[in-house]
Amino acid sequence: MSKIITLLLLLAASQQPTLACDGVIGQTARTTTTRDWWQSAQFYQIYPRSFKDSNGDGIGDLPGITSQLDYLKELGVTAVWLSPIYTSPMADFGYDIADFFDIQPEYGTLDDFDNLIQEANKRDLKVILDFVPNHSSDENEWFKKSVRREKGYEDYYMWHDGYVDDAGNRLPPSNWLQGFRGSAWEWNEQRQQYYLHQFAVKQPDLNYRNPTVVAQMKRVLKYWLDRGVAGFRIDAVPWCFEVLPDATGRYPDEPKSGYTDDPDDSSYLLHIYTQDQPETLDMVYQWRQLLEDYQRIHGGDTRVLLTEAWSPLDYVMKFYGNRTVEGAQMPFNFQFIVGGNGDKNNTQLPASGFVKIISSWLDNMPAEHTANWVMGNHDQRRVGSRYGEQRIDTMNMLQMFLPGVSITYMGEEIGMTDLDISWEDSRDPAACNSNSEIYEQFTRDPARTPFQWSNAENAGFSTNSTTWLPINPNYVTVNVQTEKAATKSHLTIYNQLVALRKTKTLQLGDVRYSAFGDNILAIKRSLKNEKTYLLLANVLNSDATVDVTRELKVSGNFKTIISNMISTAKEGDVISADNILLKAYEAIVVESE
Repeated sequence: MSKIITLLLLLAASQQPTLACDGVIGQTARTTTTRDWWQSAQFYQIYPRSFKDSNGDGIGDLPGITSQLDYLKELGVTAVWLSPIYTSPMADFGYDIADFFDIQPEYGTLDDFDNLIQEANKRDLKVILDFVPNHSSDENEWFKKSVRREKGYEDYYMWHDGYVDDAGNRLPPSNWLQGFRGSAWEWNEQRQQYYLHQFAVKQPDLNYRNPTVVAQMKRVLKYWLDRGVAGFRIDAVPWCFEVLPDATGRYPDEPKSGYTDDPDDSSYLLHIYTQDQPETLDMVYQWRQLLEDYQRIHGGDTRVLLTEAWSPLDYVMKFYGNRTVEGAQMPFNFQFIVGGNGDKNNTQLPASGFVKIISSWLDNMPAEHTANWVMGNHDQRRVGSRYGEQRIDTMNMLQMFLPGVSITYMGEEIGMTDLDISWEDSRDPAACNSNSEIYEQFTRDPARTPFQWSNAENAGFSTNSTTWLPINPNYVTVNVQTEKAATKSHLTIYNQLVALRKTKTLQLGDVRYSAFGDNILAIKRSLKNEKTYLLLANVLNSDATVDVTRELKVSGNFKTIISNMISTAKEGDVISADNILLKAYEAIVVESE
């Protein structure tokens, strides 16, 4: 969420351990020899509006996704995660939901969704839906009934009278700020009360201290489970609960953060009363129990929960559950986003920075749980823009080579990069709610541009003369069709990595990793009676030679099996573990002879 979560990113990054530059070593042992389907899965996030337009209106849709399922299958995808497709007035492009039980017409119909599930099942692809529990649209019937104080809906949302000062001015209940700039409280003239909206003004917060709301949202989950989904990614989890008011009915003001002087910016405050409350964890545990109960009754594969929380690591880890209860299988690991430099410009991040990021998750993850690796999503600048285009393949290598679940945002496999969007073309409310002078600090549009299928008009995304966001002009060379036909491309390298992930070593093996000076990051995956693999990456713009034998506990020769676009190494080239030369930004994967 770009600027919306700036403060959270800074706080999370500040909690990571400090490591030395040379000889930094980490190791994690994998003690389990069997895996559920999701534990070494390849998840693929689709932003439906930008994936594929089937009807020529310039907007992606469900039939468009269905038409490209073969591409996803060829890509080795296990499960497809769809950003919101529910009925919505699109104040936040689907995260403001008017009907949790139906499909936004510009994306299709329930029949289109059922067909997508059916066609995905034919290809052994699973479909994961975005679940948006914190808020609804103000056009949702629940909110309209709550405004009218209809029976059963009086306390469906967070309402408060606010205050009147000595001068007779009406004041909001607290100083709480929304994610899209300004007060999180909005006066409703009809009800004569304020309602809480921690995101856009058209996204009123549901009241999870109301058991009726809890039961309703569980009905939402069951409804989509009945339609065949394999699980849910839970949006904006930390915001679900706020502290209770005191005995006088007052909510406490949140303290200033000191990170910005802009009083309308969400990061102006420390959100200690509106995020990361203990009740939120329990709610996630309840949702996990619902999925467990559903599987027990209906059979089939495990249904999964993926949670989005830009919170301090110690809180994020609690989403896994505890000794008595299971939580989300995959609390999203955003360390490759929040780690490194605070401004998220990691184009000069040294090898020790990469080790620090990897260690921050593996060293804190509860025993017997599964790691996951998220490099980017629809709320973040693209990986190639944050880490540098020279490192696109290296980042894909890391995501695929490290143990656990890989989660790829659409387009990262072909090396899509940000397109700077003008103020006139901006669509993201996070940008549009600001102004033309500062919108680039907030906008999420650059990572949401249409997917680049070919070098045909509009990148093969749509037959319409215009698209909902401009298409990056680099689509002429950066596209699926061109890269699939090339001898070597980001896409062919990605496919090689997919094949490598199927080996027992990468699915079940131990991991050991080390930084050698500023330049070289080296990772070993090993498993008894199986081949050992090394990922060797020079992350900076100067050549370097390294001996990895002592730190990685390896010896002898290794054969090159994958190399990045920058490398001139050929498949089958042999290197010695005690004398490895890597050119600037070169990355290779080698296997034991």
